[in-house]
Amino acid sequence: MHRDSIYTSDIHNNGFAFDDKVARVFADMIRRSVPGYGQSLQMVELLAHEYAQAGTRLYDLGCSLGAATMALNRGATGKACHIIGVDSSPAMVDRCKTMLQDEAVEILCQDILETDIKNASVVVLNFVLQFIAREERPGLIANIYEGLREGGVLILSEKIAFDDADENRRQTELHEAFKRAQGYSDMEISRKRTALEHVLIPETQAVHHARLKQAGFSTSNTWFQCFNFVSMIAVK
Repeated sequence: MHRDSIYTSDIHNNGFAFDDKVARVFADMIRRSVPGYGQSLQMVELLAHEYAQAGTRLYDLGCSLGAATMALNRGATGKACHIIGVDSSPAMVDRCKTMLQDEAVEILCQDILETDIKNASVVVLNFVLQFIAREERPGLIANIYEGLREGGVLILSEKIAFDDADENRRQTELHEAFKRAQGYSDMEISRKRTALEHVLIPETQAVHHARLKQAGFSTSNTWFQCFNFVSMIAVK
């Protein structure tokens, strides 16, 4: 695993991008940047075991290097499911394909807003919706809902915002303390924050749950939270 040192010398004036430089260190970057990331992957595998329906499709939308894709594949063992990972970054897809070589897994280089979701029993959006333009988010969630079978689930993990300004500041400070504990310097944290400022747009949990309800999901619940990162499960 290559160590993330991108922001030790580079100031990304053009914002954050999932380019080859990021793809090379992404496994280390997300592990050291997202509290609870490893546990979220373990639960993707468990939820796939519980909710994957035999002969259906399981989608990892915005799959990056395929960590959640592999978790889906492990969880659905023995159910003859077709696993589909989708990402719009050629650099991510190229690396993902070299890591995943399984007949049950298909990796597509495609905009997830254009993905035809059908016969699905599990769909994963693992820290991806936050990078989609706000006006495009309702349509994506609606498309996922329409492509799910009855009893199917959406696993949605996101960085969130808080309505209360003091709480939002407190949670941001705790997240940055987490990153310092993972070895990031104050300079790296500041530079990455600047790079992500207009790229990663978080929303509150209430907004997410309202959107899921509007799309038609019968229930949605937050099963995990660590600071300003959460994971939700919505059932059709």
